[in-house]
Amino acid sequence: MQYRSSGMSDLPPVVKNLLIINVIVWITQIFLLKQNNYFLEQYGALYPVDSGFFKIWQVISYMFMHASVNQNGGIEFFHIFFNMFTLWMFGKILENFWGSKRFLQFYILCGIGGAIAHLLTSDNAAVGASGAIMGLMAGFAYLFPNTELFLMFIPVPLKAKYIIPGLMALDLFGGISRTEDGIAHWAHLGGAATGLLLVFIWNKSKGNRRNFY
Repeated sequence: MQYRSSGMSDLPPVVKNLLIINVIVWITQIFLLKQNNYFLEQYGALYPVDSGFFKIWQVISYMFMHASVNQNGGIEFFHIFFNMFTLWMFGKILENFWGSKRFLQFYILCGIGGAIAHLLTSDNAAVGASGAIMGLMAGFAYLFPNTELFLMFIPVPLKAKYIIPGLMALDLFGGISRTEDGIAHWAHLGGAATGLLLVFIWNKSKGNRRNFY
């Protein structure tokens, strides 16, 4: 997807630091796993509460980790690439709109919402910023519903209020059908739901209303 922006070439500080931290952690994961060291995966990934590996900080630490090395020893790139690309695309706009403090609160809370949803619905461990990222996308669609975006493989622009709910619907289908595709669909939906709730509350408290048309 591509966002038509103007005058936003400079990254705001929180987005910039989130990008740096995620990439550093991902590179560290690769280095450690190549040495058969599973320290980060054991303590940073989000494990089921009854697994014996769960730690309370994992509801935050998991969102700074990504798939890194596959079973064949190859490097996994697309997971972190798509999450960081989406963080860059939507995050810089929302941070400029809200300010750094509120944006960071929003990002972390969406990630925690995604973690809670995953813990309630899955017996598998999870890593990735996707819950927080879906929260950003949901918040963006609520605040800027008529912004035109380009979706990959579709040559015409579509409004955010159509694309992002469509992606959420795909996650809902994947979660209900329990598709074994390695994607934490309910974490995505939990992050999106948290994002929508936060934006609704914040807007209501300020007396702001957005036209969804």
